[in-house]
Amino acid sequence: MSDGQDVLQRRSNMPVFPQYLTPKQEEELRNIAKAIVAPGKGILAADESTGSIGKRFAPINVENSEENRRRYRELLFTSDKVAAENISGVIMFHETFYQKTKSGVPFTKVLQDKGIIPGIKVDKGVVPLAGTENECTTQGLDGLSERCAQYKKDGAQFAKWRCVLKIQQYTPSYQAMLENANVLARYASICQQNGLVPIVEPEVLPDGDHDLEAAQKVTEQVLAFTYKALADHHVYLEGTLLKPNMVTAGMSCPKKFAKEDNARATILALSRTVPPAVPGVTFLSGGQSEEDATLNLNMINAIQGPKPWALTFSFGRALQASVLKIWEGKDENVAAAQAELIKRAKANGLAAVGKYEGGMESAAGGQSLFVAQHAY
Repeated sequence: MSDGQDVLQRRSNMPVFPQYLTPKQEEELRNIAKAIVAPGKGILAADESTGSIGKRFAPINVENSEENRRRYRELLFTSDKVAAENISGVIMFHETFYQKTKSGVPFTKVLQDKGIIPGIKVDKGVVPLAGTENECTTQGLDGLSERCAQYKKDGAQFAKWRCVLKIQQYTPSYQAMLENANVLARYASICQQNGLVPIVEPEVLPDGDHDLEAAQKVTEQVLAFTYKALADHHVYLEGTLLKPNMVTAGMSCPKKFAKEDNARATILALSRTVPPAVPGVTFLSGGQSEEDATLNLNMINAIQGPKPWALTFSFGRALQASVLKIWEGKDENVAAAQAELIKRAKANGLAAVGKYEGGMESAAGGQSLFVAQHAY
C-alpha cells in the first residue's frame, strides 16, 4: 500500500463531525453572549405575556390594555442612559418587540441607541406533559427557525425559552427532565443557526416544602440532563447563556437557610453540571423579594468556590416590583419610577460583582414576589 493510500484508509476510519456553524457565526454568537454578561451587567426580563402583565397591573389598578402595556414598557426603555451601565440586554414579548414610543421610535431602536441589546422570548408557553404527574413541557418549536430569522432581521440578538420542572414526591420524573432538556436543546440549536444567542432556562420551581439539599440535588439533575442534550444536539456552548433558578429551599419549607447556604448550594450545583465553556449564568429571581434576590446574587459572587462563568441576573419581578408600585399608571410618576429602575439595576450590577452591601431601600424591597406554579 502506498503512503497516499494509507492516509486515505486512515481518513476513512475517522469519525466525521459536520460543521453546523461557520467560524464567523460562532464568533458573532460568542461576542453577543460575552457582551450580555459583561462585568456588573445583567438582563431586564420584560417579556411578560399579555396575561402575565395583567397580573402585575391588577394590584395597581391599571387596565391591561395594549396602550397601557406600551406605556409601561416605554417607561422602562426610555429610562436615563445610565441604566445601560448595569442593564446589558432586555428580553421582550412579541407584542412589545414591535411596539414604539409615543413619538414613533421603535423600542428596539431606543434600546440599541443606549447600547442595550434587544432580546426576544420565543417559546409559546408551558403545556401539560401527558403521562406525568402534573408535569409540563414547553411548546413553540414549529416555525421557530422562520420566526428567529425574522427577529434577527428586526434587531434581536438573543432569545429566551423557559422550561419548568416541579419538585414533588415523585417529580421531576425522568420523562420530564429528558423531554424538557431536548426541547431546550432543539430551541438552542435553531436559534444559533439564525444568529441568536439562546438563553437556556430550565427553571426548578420554588413551590413546595423541600429543603435546600433536595433543591440542590434536583437542580443538579435537571442541569445534567440539559447539558447532555445540548451536547447531543451539537450546540455551541460559547454562544449560549444559562438562566437557572438559584438553589433555595421550597417556599413552604419550615427551616430557614442563610444566604451563605444558598450560595454554596448554588455554586456546588453549577460546578458539578455546567461546562466552563458557557460564558455566563443569568439567574432568574424566582419569586424572591427584590432585596433577597439581590442579596443572594451578591453572596453567590462574594463566596469562595469554583466560578469559571460570569454570575449575573436576568430579573423580571425583582427589577420591576418597585417600579410598578411607584408608577401606578400615572404619567406624573414616570420619572420617579424610572429612577427606581436605575436604582434596582445598580444594586444588582453591584451584586453581580459581589459588591452589594445591602440597605438600598425600594418601594417593594422586602415584599415576597412569589407566585404559586408560576407560568406566563
